[in-house]
Amino acid sequence: MIQTLSPGLEPLFRRLAMRDSVSDEERAALRDVLTEAKALPAGSDIVRAGDRPGRSTLVLSGLTCRYSTLENGKRQITAIHVPGDFVDLHSFLVKQMDHSVGCLSPCVVSYAPHDGLERITERLPHLGRLLWLLTLIDASIHRQWLVTMGAYPALNRTAHLLCELFMRLTFESGRVGETLSVPVTQADLGDTLGLSTVHTNRVIQELRARELIEWKMQEIRVLNWQGLVELAEFDPLYLHLTREPR
Repeated sequence: MIQTLSPGLEPLFRRLAMRDSVSDEERAALRDVLTEAKALPAGSDIVRAGDRPGRSTLVLSGLTCRYSTLENGKRQITAIHVPGDFVDLHSFLVKQMDHSVGCLSPCVVSYAPHDGLERITERLPHLGRLLWLLTLIDASIHRQWLVTMGAYPALNRTAHLLCELFMRLTFESGRVGETLSVPVTQADLGDTLGLSTVHTNRVIQELRARELIEWKMQEIRVLNWQGLVELAEFDPLYLHLTREPR
């Protein structure tokens, strides 16, 4: 499915504008390069390890993940991406993928050909810096995941991941609230947190017992945001949700 989707780029525009001003010329340049959209089902791959993509992918709706598959077939999720995220912007420079990117939910994505991104970096250096900033924020999130995986018990790191997802899905989208549904399964959480499905279920039951979250039909709702933040020791500094000139 190919369609023109200028309105669909709003998640990206909001994400950039939260960090710095974005000119009309820069918005137009992004619209010019992001002209193809595609609907993808949950469980499908956007790009696979070993591929050499000639374009980078922007998430317009839904949730996607970076993941690696071990020899025993186990999946380890190393990042979760929300609307407004480029899932493989680095492939513009690192030509061969060393991991896969898949859809955790039904998604709509758009594609930016690398030759179009090259023109942006040459003609609009400020916009090029903003796109670079997005990859640096990805790296910051990855560092925080390493900290929580290595230093936090399962209950606390699960709470931390939920705080992060809700912050990114509400604050960056402009829909601030505590009852936003997050369409991930307990298996997805386990693959992200390095837990078995049984252990993940136990952690979810403990969060429910503390009346911090509600889980219905593969959707999570936060019932006590402050309590979840305190359990997770969550500090959103690493998300860099500040507006500064670049």
